[in-house]
Amino acid sequence: MAAVAAAAPARDRGVALIVLVDSHCHLDATEFDVDRDGVIARARAAGISAQVVPAIALSGFAKLRELCAQHADLHAAYGLHPMFLDEHRPQHLDALREWLAREQPVAVGECGLDFYVEGLDADEQRRYFEAQLQLAREFDLPVIVHARHAVDEVIASIRRVGGLRGVVHSFSGSAEQARQLWNAGFLIGLGGPVTYERANKLRTLAAKMPLEFLLLETDAPDQPLATHRGERNEPSRLEEIATTIAQLRGVDADDIARATSANARRLFALAAP
Repeated sequence: MAAVAAAAPARDRGVALIVLVDSHCHLDATEFDVDRDGVIARARAAGISAQVVPAIALSGFAKLRELCAQHADLHAAYGLHPMFLDEHRPQHLDALREWLAREQPVAVGECGLDFYVEGLDADEQRRYFEAQLQLAREFDLPVIVHARHAVDEVIASIRRVGGLRGVVHSFSGSAEQARQLWNAGFLIGLGGPVTYERANKLRTLAAKMPLEFLLLETDAPDQPLATHRGERNEPSRLEEIATTIAQLRGVDADDIARATSANARRLFALAAP
């Protein structure tokens, strides 16, 4: 397959701009405080019609709400991220329930399990994760899941709670784990890592998986693309991810954009642009 570096964005090729949904972007992060309006403008110019912005801790909920209130194409999700376990308190779950009831976000999350980072208490992670899965079922909301070195346990938790739908973002598991998630009503999110030529397992999955289970994401400001190593990531680069997956599948980038955007709008109940 052609390398992603050879894939010029549609706007540079003089063709119609594709329309995309960034299903996972942290635009409320402090990394964007100096130029957030410019980042949002660049995203819109690149054809990003909507962005889902998941919270990571209760301390950031108010900032996220204000940001999304200012921009109709930004959609908030509220959750307690496992990597920020030290910030969470049991009463934050009660506060999360109140935010879900009052704000009516598009999803619960970002939540999940991270068994890669040292020093994160696994049992505490499990308690917060399962409680948030229960909230997602209670409010009939999709859940945005972080699963690093923990995909099997995430699948087990999803099955145990039952009645759930959502996405495992930045998926890095096997094809069999992906199938188990699809069977449980979950999609998988792919982003910057798929643009690296050595990511063979991920690129094979992107090439062969059913499109109805795929979401595109940037996870900005994290997970920069292969062509932007070491840089702050931005949602405007989502088109390059779509182009990479299109090359891997031997189809037009517009086909990937159309399918994944429809998937995102269906999962998160987003209005058409």
